[in-house]
Amino acid sequence: MESASNSFVSQKSYHTFGLRSSLSSINAGADGKFRFPLGRAMAPELRNEPKLVHGEAGYVLEDVPHFVDYIPDLPTYPNPLQDNPAYSVVKQYFVNIDDTVAQKIVVHKSSPRGTHFRRAGPRQKVYFESDEVHACIVTCGGLCPGLNTVIRELVCGLSHMYGVSRILGIEGGYKGFYARNTVHLTPKSVNDIHKRGGTILGTSRGGHDTSKIVDSIQDRRINQVYIIGGDGTQKGASVIFQEIRRRGLKVSVVGIPKTIDNDIAVIDKSFGFDTAVEEAQRAINAAHVEAGSVEHGIGVVKLMGRYSGFIAMYATLASRDVDCCLIPESPFYLEGKGGLYEFIEKRLKENGHMVLVVAEGAGQELIAESMRSMDHEDASGNKLLLDIGLWLSQKIKDYFSSKKKMTINLKYIDPTYMIRAIPSNASDNVYCTLLAQSAVHGAMAGYTGFTVAPVNGRHAYIPFYRITETQNKVVITDRMWARLLSSTNQPSFLSQNAIEEAKKEEEPPTQLLEGENSTNHHDEELFSSANQPNFLSHNATEVAKKEEKPPTQLHEENGVANKPSGCCFRWCSSISAM
Repeated sequence: MESASNSFVSQKSYHTFGLRSSLSSINAGADGKFRFPLGRAMAPELRNEPKLVHGEAGYVLEDVPHFVDYIPDLPTYPNPLQDNPAYSVVKQYFVNIDDTVAQKIVVHKSSPRGTHFRRAGPRQKVYFESDEVHACIVTCGGLCPGLNTVIRELVCGLSHMYGVSRILGIEGGYKGFYARNTVHLTPKSVNDIHKRGGTILGTSRGGHDTSKIVDSIQDRRINQVYIIGGDGTQKGASVIFQEIRRRGLKVSVVGIPKTIDNDIAVIDKSFGFDTAVEEAQRAINAAHVEAGSVEHGIGVVKLMGRYSGFIAMYATLASRDVDCCLIPESPFYLEGKGGLYEFIEKRLKENGHMVLVVAEGAGQELIAESMRSMDHEDASGNKLLLDIGLWLSQKIKDYFSSKKKMTINLKYIDPTYMIRAIPSNASDNVYCTLLAQSAVHGAMAGYTGFTVAPVNGRHAYIPFYRITETQNKVVITDRMWARLLSSTNQPSFLSQNAIEEAKKEEEPPTQLLEGENSTNHHDEELFSSANQPNFLSHNATEVAKKEEKPPTQLHEENGVANKPSGCCFRWCSSISAM
């Protein structure tokens, strides 16, 4: 934790950040849009400015808020993990206070060190005693594989690692705060929920009333709030944090990003994405069987992806049976030379059948004006889209019927709700465990107003504004999209001018390098999650610790660690701690 008096801290404000003034009194209407109540002025001193720490060689830490930023003289306590049997074999109990995670890991030798985020993990000092903690968990927005796993691991992490016993589940999304729908959560009550899809707490869109939510938090004396949801939910969490800070409450607000579309910026990927891609294979395989069983068969599969086509792209690459993939980021046209109709006709003549995958947000501009609903939104502010799958299927049928070139047999499959309603797979279950435990560590350490997620394979604490200011999208000038085009052997459907315009767009946040894992599988997290003994004798534990000398530990005074001599900021440690 950086002290507020640290000479390296620079509270800079840029024009874009200056617009993020305190939104504490903003409420959301039925249409999901935030509005300022009349007659209430916002406190100018609470502008949501970035908390920047500058170091040598172009190093910049985009830090997250901490209790000490607005509540002075808070007591700290030793982290109970140092007495936890699950952590007794860990060489380094706690994350080094200066450990940060680089946003970009592919650089030139002369490049500045660039933007970093605070590394997630347990700290040597905590700002809550176990019996003081009163936590709550809420899920908002659409369903996604892994929601129940995150809920389970938050409860078990709080209980098994920190001895917390008071944990509430807020039912029905944000509106559950002031509707007073709650359920007491214990490790026993959530033991098997990861085997089920959906969320045991229920969910909803909209319902965000900042004043009512924070009043409820204050009345119930809740001091840790875990909010699971997509970018709209995280925006709401940021507003809640601003109001809590304005009131000077010792309440940690932690976001856990959830979107099946994988469209949250900065982070490697969102939980549930791997499960969605895996489940999409079943639909694609069914379409391939149907198309290949008849003459001139066409299988059309619509997958989720309102603004980002990651599910469609990765499912296509994994399948090897797809002949064409259409996503929102890559425009396409139907008629004329090089168009979709021409490609379908060519592929049918070559192979006798074809499979087409389309993301739900693709081709919306092609739908006739009378059929469009682009100006309508749901309660979360998302644009309501027409069914591109049905529309495109009918257009393909009409084209071949009118041209009388060949008789086709088209089957349309829409597995949208099947994909998002299933339990998470093994990979996502592990990922959800790490997310939940990282969130708990951050809240106990006094951090607030942040989202936890992996950046280049290391879990980090990211300020809310960084993940809500833009969306993660497929870059059609990137190698991954080129790999897909090579795999399907489909045309890009782009003119040269469109390609040049795409290349001029701002460089996207660095994604996880190919071949690297997006999560680190740590034995200590397994022990904690299962709440099992490690079965090691004291001698065996000491021998294991001596095999590799751990990094120098930092000593803390009054909850603030001292930097080691001669070291301004450390690169990410290679020791496996979140």
